[in-house]
Amino acid sequence: MESSAVSAVVAACVFGGAMLTMWAARALPSAHLSTEGRDVIKLAIALIATLVALVLGLLIATAKGTFDAQTGATRQLAANVLLLDRSLAGYGPDTDEARGLFREGVGETIARLWPDDGSPAEILASHDTRSRMLVLYDALAELTPQTDAQRALKARAMQAMTDMAQTLFQMYVQENSGLPVPFLFVVVFWLAILFAGYGLIAPRNATVVAVLLASTLSVSGAVFLILELADPLNGLVRISSAPMRQAFSQLGG
Repeated sequence: MESSAVSAVVAACVFGGAMLTMWAARALPSAHLSTEGRDVIKLAIALIATLVALVLGLLIATAKGTFDAQTGATRQLAANVLLLDRSLAGYGPDTDEARGLFREGVGETIARLWPDDGSPAEILASHDTRSRMLVLYDALAELTPQTDAQRALKARAMQAMTDMAQTLFQMYVQENSGLPVPFLFVVVFWLAILFAGYGLIAPRNATVVAVLLASTLSVSGAVFLILELADPLNGLVRISSAPMRQAFSQLGG
């Protein structure tokens, strides 16, 4: 389910719970909402609010860590792309075919990570992509350097190729580490209980309803942000393709 749809469901559950208890408070006997009863409700609300604040802060930090890790991996991948191309260029004309194959592979990788049609990104999910990487690796392994400089360049190219594959695998693993659904259900349940408590003791007027609505949109926005940051290659908040596209534009030069 998309982040926007999940956030809308969260907002509906939270705000609906507040409005329901605000309406139900009219039917409760006055003894249920006495001064002592309101004090207990306020203490319970404070406890749940503390839990929600801690968990939301933790989730945002974790999701931001995932986003930053993927961003760093993308920049590292772009650096390795340039390093491999420069190493092949310095080796000599024997690598012209390998450089052409490498440029095609980089272009395909960019198209899969940042599709123009907005479809979900693919990381190492294509058999063609893996096959292209293996063909390129075999082409590098078959090079027969004649000088110490060529041997050094070949070693550097092989290492850059290995680092690229490792970075792609790392991005693939991190892509599938999203927010657990049961965890999200617990957070939404806490939010619904929290706002239900607000509605139970709040006065019934337009100002209070507007404040509760604004608060609901704020917490649902936090959930939206968490879901977006946890999936940095899809959705509205995506990592930039600029480093890879800039590296691709310099290939073959």
